[in-house]
Amino acid sequence: MKTLGPLVPLLIAAGVLLAGNGLQGTLIALRAAEEGFDTAYIGYLGTAYFAGFLMSCIVTPRLLRAVGHIRVFAALAAITAASTLVLVLWIDPFAWMLLRLITGFSFAGLFMSVESWLNGAAKNADRARILSIYRVVDLVAVTGAQFLIPAFGVSSFAIFAIAALMINLSLVPVSLADRSNPEPPKEVKFDLKTIWAISPLACLGCITIGMTNSSFRLVGPIYAAGAGLDANGIAMFMSAGIIGGAVLQFPLGWLSDRYDRRWILIWATAGACLAALYLAHLAGTDVFLLNAGIFAFGAFSLPLYSLSTAHANDRAKPGQFVLLAAGLSFFYSLGAAAGPTIVGWVMTAYGTQYFFVYMSIVHAGLIALTLWRMSRRARPERESRGRFQMLLRTSPVFHRMARRAAKSRIKARQASRNAAKAPAGGQKPA
Repeated sequence: MKTLGPLVPLLIAAGVLLAGNGLQGTLIALRAAEEGFDTAYIGYLGTAYFAGFLMSCIVTPRLLRAVGHIRVFAALAAITAASTLVLVLWIDPFAWMLLRLITGFSFAGLFMSVESWLNGAAKNADRARILSIYRVVDLVAVTGAQFLIPAFGVSSFAIFAIAALMINLSLVPVSLADRSNPEPPKEVKFDLKTIWAISPLACLGCITIGMTNSSFRLVGPIYAAGAGLDANGIAMFMSAGIIGGAVLQFPLGWLSDRYDRRWILIWATAGACLAALYLAHLAGTDVFLLNAGIFAFGAFSLPLYSLSTAHANDRAKPGQFVLLAAGLSFFYSLGAAAGPTIVGWVMTAYGTQYFFVYMSIVHAGLIALTLWRMSRRARPERESRGRFQMLLRTSPVFHRMARRAAKSRIKARQASRNAAKAPAGGQKPA
């Protein structure tokens, strides 16, 4: 554990940022509804956030190379905290769209800074453990942050001040961390034709998954409020979906390592589709049924991104993994930018209850696309397939961390096998 010591400040900073990001997503949707913003405008806020995210994936690597991790982190944290406070000082739909664009850019850059720093500083032997800790930090931070909303309410200045404080406090562990100068991440390049050729299904899957996952995180609170849940109930609703996504990640990944990933993708998507139909037509306003439904929806829907990425990695050649990580994040961001706007239109035109009708239609479309691609291309040979990795959508750098961790585990297992085959005492066999 001594080798993990220098990385603790970075993990603390990441936890604070993840909590602040998770809090903002739910808070802004609820406060916008309270201020009388049209549901379609609330969808635009989500679109603006992911448009900023997409821009940051291209711009931030250049900033990191120009001035270094700490300066970039400090600048973006200050911008994000200030933007959070301006949200409550200047309540206007168009101003909020601009501010969400800025916060999307800044949050993506902040996570890219932290993750590339972790990736560069981690030892190969500890990389998988660090990834596991990072995932736990993500789950605990995002889930726990939801319960600050019922504690302070969405109407007060205090909750926005707390979100800004959390972002500012992330500067403390980063500023007091060791004085290492991590290597900046490689510039993100998009050869979309090559990425599409590697796996059209993964590209289409990331777009459709972006359309649903972003809608759940950024517009889902409006559905929960429309179902009659109070602030505490909304926090429980959002947390149940996030926890559900964590529960089935590894079982689905384990199955996908042993069978054709596309069939696992189909069955998981079908589960998400059925859960969405249940929420749309059967759950009604019963709190237990709503939480059970969203738990099931999150359990099947949230792992789809990792499954799609694992399928693409099975078809990638050595040297294409960084390109693929950047490209799939790009396709996810395209879907994530479009999803909240589309679902906002749907809810404005037909009512809040059509939120999960939209979800079921998009997931049904992914099933159809997967079946179509299966008819066009055979599954990869088993020896060319990699291992499933649970992925966060915080920045493209996380893909590279996961990839390097997987390589480290493979090398460690191979070394263990070689050691087991070696004769005792280091003597050569007679």
